[in-house]
Amino acid sequence: MDQVRIGVIGLGKMGRMAIRCFNENRLAKVVAVCARRQEPVDEVAAQWGAAGYSDYRKMLERNDLDAVAVGTPDNCHYEFARAALESGRHIFVEKPFTTCTREADTLVQLARERKLKIQVAFNHRWLSVYFQTHKTIAAGEIGAPLIGYARKNDTIIVSTHNIRWAGETTSAWLLSSHDIDLMRWFFGSEPVEARAWGRKEVLAARGIPTYDLIQAQVRFASGAFATFESGWVYPNTFPTNVDSYVEVIGAAGHVHLDRKRESLEISTEKKFAYPKGFLSSEIFGRLRGAFPSCLEDFVYAILNDTEPHVTGFDGRQVTATLEAIHRSLAEDGANVPVEQPPPGSMNS
Repeated sequence: MDQVRIGVIGLGKMGRMAIRCFNENRLAKVVAVCARRQEPVDEVAAQWGAAGYSDYRKMLERNDLDAVAVGTPDNCHYEFARAALESGRHIFVEKPFTTCTREADTLVQLARERKLKIQVAFNHRWLSVYFQTHKTIAAGEIGAPLIGYARKNDTIIVSTHNIRWAGETTSAWLLSSHDIDLMRWFFGSEPVEARAWGRKEVLAARGIPTYDLIQAQVRFASGAFATFESGWVYPNTFPTNVDSYVEVIGAAGHVHLDRKRESLEISTEKKFAYPKGFLSSEIFGRLRGAFPSCLEDFVYAILNDTEPHVTGFDGRQVTATLEAIHRSLAEDGANVPVEQPPPGSMNS
């Protein structure tokens, strides 16, 4: 195989970005696209010269698919990912991997049985500053990690306009999933217990039945613990769509990662802004950054038959942590154990 042939399910913002990134890489080609509504299917299929489907089962009947990328809303990943694995295709799945730990375990087991690859789109691992942080901590330069703090707070336009399905998920599933994956990576330890609190006021008043803000504390097997804050009710006057910050304090040092500015600020007569370009940015006609690199490494994992840098197990652990967080939310901040993985699944 000298080129990975890919089908993409879900044609929202992330699905369309994935299609462009794959097709700008000579080692990959999107041959089929799928969404429930025919209008975006026809539009994207014509744009990229791919076959279009409104039924993913028909797409999976093709004999020229090596892999499937799933970019649907959070609570829909499992159905499509399972069908793709059962059809013998490698899968790339947007985060969170699933919204149910049992479903994540099923996918990991299916991939193991069929010798297929799973990569979850925790693309922050490809950001140079986060990668450098991991190297620094792993080398022992700040001592053993003791505590962590991570927040991702979106402006309210995200939950009321950009994401039509905000009422079907939470800010923790959408945003803290990235940060939980990063803390596992930085700490080199697995979550064992969670507790959380949230508020439902602003969005509920607008008819969107989800949390405005969530704060969760997670304890890890090493004894370290981290606070994860997420929300999406910042005013739209905030100069960037997301306020993102990560801190790790160790026994002999610390790391602070403030991605609000990303080294750039621009003021004009109309607005003041912190344009974001680390995850993806068009440079000389192509998308560059952490997100395209994440997709490219999925292609390399297939072509070189190597382990993806973010596996189904990684996705499973984040899902289990978030499931415990949401159980705690429902139980008014009760301590909830994180469901541990089945025996033998650690390297899947």
